[in-house]
Amino acid sequence: MAINLDALQSIDGFIGAAVVDSDSGMCLGTIGGGTSIDLEVAAAGNCEVVRAKRKTMASLKLKDRIEDILITLGKHYHLIRPLESNEGVFVYLALNRSQANLAMARVSLREYEKSVDLAA
Repeated sequence: MAINLDALQSIDGFIGAAVVDSDSGMCLGTIGGGTSIDLEVAAAGNCEVVRAKRKTMASLKLKDRIEDILITLGKHYHLIRPLESNEGVFVYLALNRSQANLAMARVSLREYEKSVDLAA
């Protein structure tokens, strides 16, 4: 399965991105990262974030879905967006905070998510 992540590179502050199976922690596709971020490690770690949030939502009996999760670090933004078409898969996006426009990045990620085709 080849997932095209090229469109995410145009987001201001782009560092790296991955499409991740949240059940296994495996990357279905990655782009970028370089020496800044090990996307395989980030993918596995962010699976734990998604699982923890889902467990908390279940404990609170919240009948809702995760739109996105934002982790703000001193130098980075990390965005996690479960696919609407398959909540077991999420898009992970790492941005350089000093170069990124968070609102525009969220809009771009939402638009990108609509184009992800897991059947290919």
